[in-house]
Amino acid sequence: MIHPLAIIDPSAKLAEGVEVGPWSYIGPDVEIGANTRIESHVVVKGPTKIGSGNHIFQFASVGEDCQDKKYAGEPTELIIGDNNVIREGVTIHRGTVQDKSLTQIGSHNLLMAYVHVAHDCVVGDHTILANNAALAGHVHVGDHTILGGFTAVHQFCHIGAHVMCGAGTVVLQDIPSYTLATGNPASPHGINAEGLKRRGFSSESIRALKNAYKTIYRKNLTLADAIAQLESLEAGESALTPLIESLRHSSRGIIR
Repeated sequence: MIHPLAIIDPSAKLAEGVEVGPWSYIGPDVEIGANTRIESHVVVKGPTKIGSGNHIFQFASVGEDCQDKKYAGEPTELIIGDNNVIREGVTIHRGTVQDKSLTQIGSHNLLMAYVHVAHDCVVGDHTILANNAALAGHVHVGDHTILGGFTAVHQFCHIGAHVMCGAGTVVLQDIPSYTLATGNPASPHGINAEGLKRRGFSSESIRALKNAYKTIYRKNLTLADAIAQLESLEAGESALTPLIESLRHSSRGIIR
């Protein structure tokens, strides 16, 4: 399962069923869960914890020091969940002490070729980051979100759950949950209704989210007033909760 030309540091912990291809390097302070497959020419540096059932393709760089000029060699960490696919040339950097010293990627994600995940990012579950999508430092991406190819996300931006960004989108502010976005800079284009249908959302929930979108973007309300109106409806429609939370926690303002 471990190719003789792979380089494995003696302190690395590899669970049962881990495969490592030729000319890959697994450094110290790395833990890899059961049945994870690492192709050839992959570099994994620690402290990094990788869960089970992942597949990391050739030339990926996982757990490298970040590119933040303030980074001074502190022992920060990368944690990756289970059943992720990390394609060719993907780069994922560990965190910084200026945040939580942690970059974190959930489970069941697809990071296509040449995606970059910078220091202190948090990526949820069931996301797709298409080819060459790039997350700057401290970006948060919610569950079931899709970022089109060449999407670029400014540092500290938060992208809510079930968002879909078109190819080449430039994200400079936060994107509320469920929103379709595209453009440079990104602008909203309604609710991701088709994605919600595929994920089993009821027609009633989708209708409520479309009405919520109108409250945010069509009534000329302040963000605080829009949140107050949505909160009055939240008890009757649980799908509104992730949307309201993404609005409450916006620090950079939402796309308009």
